[in-house]
Amino acid sequence: MDTLVITGGKPLKGDITISGAKNSALPILCAGLLSAQPILLRNVPHLADIRTLSKILQGTGCKVTREITDRDDVVTVQGDDIHTKEAAYELVKTMRASILVLGPLLARFGKAKVSLPGGCAIGQRPVDQHIKGLQALGAEITVDEGYIYAVAPKGRLQGASVRTDMITVTGTENLLMAATLAVGQTILENAAREPEVTDLANLLVSMGAKITGIGSDRLVIQGVDALHGASHAVMPDRIEAGTFLCAVAATGGEITLHNSDAASMGATLDKLRECGLTITVDGTNIHAKMDVMPTAVSFQTREYPSFATDMQAQVMAVNVVAAGVATISEHIFENRFMHVQELCRLGADIKIDGHTAVVRGVKQLKGAPVMATDLRASASLVIAGLVAQGKTTVERIYHLDRGYDRMEEKLRAVGADIVRVKA
Repeated sequence: MDTLVITGGKPLKGDITISGAKNSALPILCAGLLSAQPILLRNVPHLADIRTLSKILQGTGCKVTREITDRDDVVTVQGDDIHTKEAAYELVKTMRASILVLGPLLARFGKAKVSLPGGCAIGQRPVDQHIKGLQALGAEITVDEGYIYAVAPKGRLQGASVRTDMITVTGTENLLMAATLAVGQTILENAAREPEVTDLANLLVSMGAKITGIGSDRLVIQGVDALHGASHAVMPDRIEAGTFLCAVAATGGEITLHNSDAASMGATLDKLRECGLTITVDGTNIHAKMDVMPTAVSFQTREYPSFATDMQAQVMAVNVVAAGVATISEHIFENRFMHVQELCRLGADIKIDGHTAVVRGVKQLKGAPVMATDLRASASLVIAGLVAQGKTTVERIYHLDRGYDRMEEKLRAVGADIVRVKA
């Protein structure tokens, strides 16, 4: 497996272009199953998860192609020749987002067989809310030998009022896509409000879906008989942008992020400003400067618009070298502190008590071999390696490749001493 070798202690300076959002691109690709006409997508990131989902879609007969020219980079998804309504275990096991093919297949074809998904081992992420919602829309669902078997007895799903027991992003996305082709009106209560859900909803509207309440926790969908083709640009990745801001907050320096969406990053920007990072927003550019020692910042992870669980590990890496003590409470995933023991290998002072971590800043980290345990944990170890004295080797970076588009290249362009060592 590839590793990253980082020699720390260098401030960052320069420009980085932010890629399209992984968490937006994945459901948007699945939306291509809802129509026989082509969906043209721009700003789709080059990621392992994108390649995996493309293979899953292609396994159904859906066409997924990427054309790179001097002027544009376009992914085309066309579901005009779907020959199987199944997503097999071999690919689904590596990525939780693959469950997002369930709603579109069931809505358009009246049946689907999808393997229970895998992904990062950051805690239980059951699909019971997906199943409950689809059953409310009239689906008959059984789970047997690791597969979800779903059938719409009337040939099409039927509109209904659905309220999930908890806020679930992928659950909201799956039910939203399913409802677009259901007969009659569907109301989704307790819907996730994440910007990526809004991005998906905007694409669906451009495909002919009738959706109101976009951006709120109550989505109303009037089902239509068919959706048509559309063109859409995937929103910028707010987590990637936040990760690079954390990197400069930890190392010092001055960077400008291009193709960013500051409006979707409110909680992250607030905390980084609190830690001492000077941030200026100019349209789609975010300028960040750090010329002081970071100040420790405490926070709790909650659903959007509160602080994102996907930024917890990265801001923890800043707190590790900050002045003072920070208390971090994780309320989304129960196993999302697995990066703590690896940060401690670099000299961090972190104590865990249940869902809370207490971080006492230290003056200096020292490079050492560390192992990535999940996607965002990988990013936190890279940030820590950038500020540590000496050499840090980050192993198992296939996690990183799932969600960051050429991260080491972008960091190297702003002065980081970071290289990928091929297996």
